Amino acid sequence: MKRVDDFETRSKHLQHMTDEELDAYFWELAEKIVDPLIELAYYHTSPSIERSVLLRMGFSSIEAKEIVNRIEERGLLPKGAGNIVLKVAERLKKDYLAAGKAIANGEYLEVLDDIAREARKNEA
Repeated sequence: MKRVDDFETRSKHLQHMTDEELDAYFWELAEKIVDPLIELAYYHTSPSIERSVLLRMGFSSIEAKEIVNRIEERGLLPKGAGNIVLKVAERLKKDYLAAGKAIANGEYLEVLDDIAREARKNEA
């Protein structure tokens, strides 16, 4: 089956444009394509992304997995695991690595629960 060549018809609206206008139009279309992806990435996360963040903060993979699990159980993952660890550390006036390791070991769960309650209250 031969493809119908309709390039001339489809490109009529572009033929009057200068190179600069074509360049600007290209980037306008590219932004329209990419903007929803950026918005999706900004407002959505996943356990693997959050584990990756924690790894870069200095936690081991085992600690990162446990921290993410405990944060996810409380519905706080969309707030960012690293952010939650920092909030816990701030509340307890502890180093964030110590606070994160404690969370991984099942400590400070009441602080996580308080943060989760506050988050739900603020969203209402």
